[in-house]
Amino acid sequence: MKRLYRHAQIASEDSPKLLHADVLVEGDRIIGIAPEMTGVSDCEVIDCTGRILLPSLFDIHVHAREPGQEDKENIATCAEAAINGGVTGFVMMPNTAPAIDNAGVVRTVLESARRTRIGAGIYTTGAITKGRKGEELAGIAGMKAAGCVMLTDDGFPVDNPQVLRRAMEYARDFDLPLASHCEVKELSGKGCMHEGKISYALGLPGIPSISEEICISRDIRLAQFTGVHLNIQHVTTAEGMRTIKRAKDRGIRVTCEIAPHHLMFSHEDIGDYDTNYKMNPPLRTKEDNALLLQGLIDGWFDVIATDHAPHTPFEKRQDFASAPFGITGLETALVSLHDRYISKGVFGWDLIVKRYSAEPRRVMKLEPVPVKEGGLAEFILFNPARTTTFTRDFMKSKSINTPFLDKTLQGMIERVVYRGAELLVR
Repeated sequence: MKRLYRHAQIASEDSPKLLHADVLVEGDRIIGIAPEMTGVSDCEVIDCTGRILLPSLFDIHVHAREPGQEDKENIATCAEAAINGGVTGFVMMPNTAPAIDNAGVVRTVLESARRTRIGAGIYTTGAITKGRKGEELAGIAGMKAAGCVMLTDDGFPVDNPQVLRRAMEYARDFDLPLASHCEVKELSGKGCMHEGKISYALGLPGIPSISEEICISRDIRLAQFTGVHLNIQHVTTAEGMRTIKRAKDRGIRVTCEIAPHHLMFSHEDIGDYDTNYKMNPPLRTKEDNALLLQGLIDGWFDVIATDHAPHTPFEKRQDFASAPFGITGLETALVSLHDRYISKGVFGWDLIVKRYSAEPRRVMKLEPVPVKEGGLAEFILFNPARTTTFTRDFMKSKSINTPFLDKTLQGMIERVVYRGAELLVR
């Protein structure tokens, strides 16, 4: 059965202009794109008037919590949350219990992933060190052979620079990116939010910006020495962003992520001790928000990544200092980015396609999925005129630790197509 998506507005990474066209799909392929397609019979016709048709999203920073923390999330529910947010591919982080630090665990999580509706689109990282303890290198060769696509101890920095140097050399030789959570633990101490006027007013221990910035500088210097592809995770400060930009300008192999919540929220949102705003690295200042947003627009960031980090309601109901770090993001990212920025003309759909679809795939050495004739039918239909309310019933993740819970935002994902199959229809 063919499907004709009529009167769509097609977004691409190459132009801010939307292409008004009909899109014909058969099997897993786009077999035709034309301003007005006629003479097509035996097909289902879908009216896309007023809708944006864009390539499906890809998230390189996701915590699926399996194995060992399935009360928060598992790979199957994570996949459904991803589909709900227009994401048809993602990369899982290794901070599970046990950690994903050997070939056996890599194979186990990938086997679980293959049973989901977007199985071929789910990948996993492997830990840099055994148990993510920062002491002894994990089984990198075996993990690579089992299908690991990147190394990281995400959630923890590798404190010992000699251990990190050796890991970078292995990663370079095995052609694996190495992703770094940048933090000097001695500076962060027991901090639970950004160190500044709000932490002082609330009586909470703070995490200073220099904790992140010093580690970014160190890891970039090691990457320059070893020649590895270094990916800096969830950058939160303007100075950290500038450091990365200078490194790129010098030809160092470094990419970096920006999370939607580090664009949209600041430490001032924690005024009532709401643990849905607690994350690591923490929310910084409004000045950082504005400069990070401009950096994204100017192309200083390579990818948008959510750092989707589900936790149980019981955990997040603890006092702010005791509650775990992290918020969910897979289901809210696209709609919130549209609500805050696209609908207001701050940036266009081309930025979303480039930074949350095409470039994340390229960082992982995968092919993008542009909407083009002969290409893979893997796209989203987005309606800017409708709204989305993120209720417990709407969300597919096991966890609801998001600042957007019960909030209504402008825009709705109406359809998600994965390799020709419609996984979501609203």
